[in-house]
Parts: sequence; structure tokens; C-alpha cells
Amino acid sequence: MNLFRITADVAHAVAIVILLLKIWKSRSCEGISGRSQILFAITFFTRYLDLFTSFYSLYNTVMKILFLAGSIGTVYLMWVKFKATYDRNNDTFRIEFLVIPSFILALIINHEFMFMEVMWTFSIYLEAVAIMPQLFMLSRTGNAETITAHYLFALGSYRFLYIFNWIYRYYTESFFDPIAVVAGIVQTVLYADFFYLYIIRVIQTKRQFEMSA
Repeated sequence: MNLFRITADVAHAVAIVILLLKIWKSRSCEGISGRSQILFAITFFTRYLDLFTSFYSLYNTVMKILFLAGSIGTVYLMWVKFKATYDRNNDTFRIEFLVIPSFILALIINHEFMFMEVMWTFSIYLEAVAIMPQLFMLSRTGNAETITAHYLFALGSYRFLYIFNWIYRYYTESFFDPIAVVAGIVQTVLYADFFYLYIIRVIQTKRQFEMSA
């Protein structure tokens, strides 16, 4: 355990809380991709199957339950409770084009050809591209609410910080997981353009506030 991983996990948890609060307070899931949320739910379900078979630490268990509950809760709010506000017309990315290749790749490239290991690998590959329906939706609508932008920034920061976690572990523990590292870099690259636009937007908002003050 190191500071980079803890900070990354906190950023991830913050992203989930931001999203849930946004949906609950506004009673709307406008601007959020339900398809991306389904992919995240699949990701965490397949990754944390060991929750029922192994215990590593209290921290590990709590974070797994948090991420699982958060993703399932988000899917419930979007597809059941507030489904009338869900923008299906703009959320049209074909997620089977992400799920099937990720699963096939997990069958081919994994650390060990065992059920739990293949499921974990599948979750790593799928998480790397799970945000694509959300980014595709943003490209169609042309903009994002401020709170949605904060959610995406926090989510992207989580994965970006994990890169430093891997670097730290490589130099302190001689640990290197090529599957997780490559998938994480791919995921971070997908957020790169959004990061740039987010920072520009924050700077412009700050300038507008200073000028009006």
C-alpha cells in the first residue's frame, strides 16, 4: 500500500459519490451514459469475484464493496428509478464491440488460464475502454454539465494516479504487471483530450469570475 494507490482509490470513490449525488439531487441522469455505467458494473463484478473467496485486508474489502455498490446503485438509478430522464437517443455506442473483444483478449492474454484469473483480466481490459460510450455521448451532445465534468475528471485522475502507483511499486517492490499497466495507459490516453478541455474550461470559468468580481 502506498500514497499513490490510496489517493487514486479516493479519487475513484469521489467520482462515484459525485455521480450518485448528481443523479439523486437533480432526480435526473441527463448527460450520463447508462451504457458506460453497465460496463463499469460488469468490470467490478468480474474483478471482485474473489470477494467471496479471499480476504486480503479490511481496506481492500471495504473499497471493493464500495465500488461494487456504487456501480450497481448507479445502474439502478439510471435504468430503473430515473429511467424517464435517461437520454437513450444520444447514448448509442455499441458496447458489444467492447465487451466481446475484451473477453476474447482475456482468454488469449492472461497470467494464468483459470476462471478467476481470466475474469480479472477481462475486467482490466474492459475498464480501459468502459468510458468510451460516455465520451461518445459527449461528442454527440457537444457539452457536459459542470458536475458531469467533475465526475469524469475525478475518474480519469484515479487511473492517472495508478500509473504512479505502478512506477512506485516497480522501484520499491520490483513489481510489474504488463496487463494492468498497458490497459491503464490506454485508459488514461482516452481521457487525455477531456483533461485538456476540462482544464481550459476551469481556467475560463475562473477568469470570468475574476472579471465579474
